[in-house]
Amino acid sequence: MKIAMIGSGAAGSVFAGYLRRGGADLTLVDPYREHMDKIARDGLTFVIYPDQEYQVTGFKTAYDAENIGKMDAVIFMTKATQLESAIETAKPCIGDDTVLISLLNGLGNEDKLVAVVGPGRVIYGSGVLGTALDGPGKCISSPAAGEYQMNFGAVENNPLTEKVGKHLEQLFNDGGCPAKFWEDVRPALWTKIIVNSTFNPLSAITRLKVKDILSNPSGLALVVQVVTECCAVATAKGCPMDPKAFMMAVKQSGGSGIVDYYPSMAQDMLMFKRQTEIMTLTGAVAEYGRQLGIATPACDLITKLVQTMQANYDRQYEG
Repeated sequence: MKIAMIGSGAAGSVFAGYLRRGGADLTLVDPYREHMDKIARDGLTFVIYPDQEYQVTGFKTAYDAENIGKMDAVIFMTKATQLESAIETAKPCIGDDTVLISLLNGLGNEDKLVAVVGPGRVIYGSGVLGTALDGPGKCISSPAAGEYQMNFGAVENNPLTEKVGKHLEQLFNDGGCPAKFWEDVRPALWTKIIVNSTFNPLSAITRLKVKDILSNPSGLALVVQVVTECCAVATAKGCPMDPKAFMMAVKQSGGSGIVDYYPSMAQDMLMFKRQTEIMTLTGAVAEYGRQLGIATPACDLITKLVQTMQANYDRQYEG
């Protein structure tokens, strides 16, 4: 099965590392030339926290999808804010039976893929592990606590999506990343959305690692408030989520590498001064809350803070 990955930044590179270790016929597509060239020449240096390192070879790489041929599956691993342009980039490799896969952070990304190929050819989900890019050709995976690190399912279950989904499940598992192709992926997806809506913006705003937020009483109280709001919205959307059970799972993850890092939004804002995915996280939760009549004051405030910060990178204090 021929697979293309559109976008090979931190998360894309980590997911690609697992897939290729599992034996995937994988083409990476990214305009970051130094990264693509390094992987094509030497392979991907793949670090799994805390002490594993592999040199993963055998990738095909390209700066765009113009000449890579038709694919059986296309995985989108850009930022959610770049998905529309990524879809345009991918169109040359999308055939009549190509399945499109979103493993992006946030809410609503699968709808954009459905608009291109219909609900019968779309898989969506997410990973629950920390990721970082450590220069061209090197990435770091920080697995989280829990049974599965990758969770995905089909928008519409049918033989084609099941074939592709089960194949991806096998590749991830064989590559060392516990994965599950679910009949209903919504609970797993909402879990990841709540994690990202809580820790990504709070880390970016406070400039703290997740473990430092959790170890501070005020930080922990804010985490509880965001989790409670997100769970209320998820439940109202038909996916029951228990905030107490969620917080218990967060506390149990305290010894894992997932809490000892800066999440992707913190990396985007503090290190690279990029626009973030906030509107698919707390922004989307707050919008759903307004539609459903559910108050989300913490999500509203966090969204406005991040929007203000990312609109003024060039004016921030640099002392």
